[in-house]
Amino acid sequence: MTQPVTERPEGAPAGYTLRFPDSWWQLDLDPSTRDASIRRRIEAQVEKAPQLSREQVDALIRTTRRTAREAHAQGALRASGMLRILRAGSGPLVLSATMVVLRLSVPEEQSEDLADLVVAAAMQLGTEAEGSGLPPGDVELVELPEVGAAGRITRIEEVDHQGTRVPTAVRHTLIPVPNSRDYLVLAGSTPNVDLADQFYEVFDAIAESFRFEDPAGTSGAKDPAAEAAGGGPIGEADKGK
Repeated sequence: MTQPVTERPEGAPAGYTLRFPDSWWQLDLDPSTRDASIRRRIEAQVEKAPQLSREQVDALIRTTRRTAREAHAQGALRASGMLRILRAGSGPLVLSATMVVLRLSVPEEQSEDLADLVVAAAMQLGTEAEGSGLPPGDVELVELPEVGAAGRITRIEEVDHQGTRVPTAVRHTLIPVPNSRDYLVLAGSTPNVDLADQFYEVFDAIAESFRFEDPAGTSGAKDPAAEAAGGGPIGEADKGK
């Protein structure tokens, strides 16, 4: 099993940049401020959607807070989310998604080779899918423009939401951290399973913007706009507000 780490091996990148669409915001992970910060953000997002009931708004706040709480507990480097509310014939259509950036370390007794990890993930997904009624998911090797080989795990899983199991579309991108046994995992998810393919495209676009910084802290980005992209140090959690 992989575990979060907080120290950077010698020669490993010092940080990263990651570009998100303008409609996304960085979740506050600080336990002392996140509840109030998330409430303000959600309330501002729904101001132009009066068709949502108070109960629906509160449910969105609780869900987002839970995401931030779980991300912090996992030692996430950052967590970002989006929320859009559309008018539909049967009522408001709520579109939401999150992406959490995690750093995981492969134990010494296990192979850190990307291909080996992808094969192991495929076997685990197949085992977990047996008898669940859910599709087995998909595991593949992909190429990211500024990174090279990466792993991609896609599946539909059930997430507990106040005692109810809610189907959730998940796509994780595993990025090897150079000169280390570590990986950065970009964990994207959305409850809008019917629109999973469209959200997967967004998750992939975010992953394709990923760039490492060298050990001296110099960005490897090819354009100045990357300086404004979301990101941060690899070895410690960001507290985005």
